[in-house]
Amino acid sequence: MYVYMCTKTIKDFRMLCRVTPKAVRVIGRRALSSEPQVARLPDIDYDYHELEPFISGEIMELHHSKHHNTYVTNYNATVEKYLDAEAKEDIATMISLQPAINFNGGGHVNHSLFWKMMAPPGKGGGGEPTGGLAKAIDSRWGSFEKFKAEFNAKAAGVQGSGWCWLGYNEATGGVEIATRSNQDPLTDLVPLVGADVWEHAYYLQYKNVRPDYLKAFWEVANMDYASQTYDSASN
Repeated sequence: MYVYMCTKTIKDFRMLCRVTPKAVRVIGRRALSSEPQVARLPDIDYDYHELEPFISGEIMELHHSKHHNTYVTNYNATVEKYLDAEAKEDIATMISLQPAINFNGGGHVNHSLFWKMMAPPGKGGGGEPTGGLAKAIDSRWGSFEKFKAEFNAKAAGVQGSGWCWLGYNEATGGVEIATRSNQDPLTDLVPLVGADVWEHAYYLQYKNVRPDYLKAFWEVANMDYASQTYDSASN
């Protein structure tokens, strides 16, 4: 059974951002305003330049203030059109708007998580997982290094644009690597670590060499956040 974020009621909005009940409790609603159907660009807990030299301040500023903000703007505009069509019982228009709602809403949710999943080096960024997550990764892959190697290979192999995630599977109690195309949100796992592999996340600094970006990503990956989220989801 799914519950829905970004809604006033399930009836008001049936398409966007499906996550499991426990994932909602873990992620929370900090990326969204208290107003029904209205998304807001979230603040980042660190300055744009604090992820340097691994991710440049210029990339972070463009990524957050331009790309993410565009998803928020387009999502809000599309939801407004959808609700208007719903009030008019215009089914054809409602159906035609669903791809844009999924794309822009997914972009908002994915990026809101992404900023939390990174931190400045020495302030949560880099390092290794702890506690239950460390044990789960060792049980599945044998070591954190082997996990990162598989994660990076799958992330590098995403065709075109998309995301690579480490997620917790509530059904099996294990952790998994999953990829998604474009801005499709992770709906069947609790997100623990996510790497944005759209070119706008790295091209200014790493050009077309995605593996170099992925190697650098682990220097700012917030494994404290991942470990805490795993503990909350698995208990």
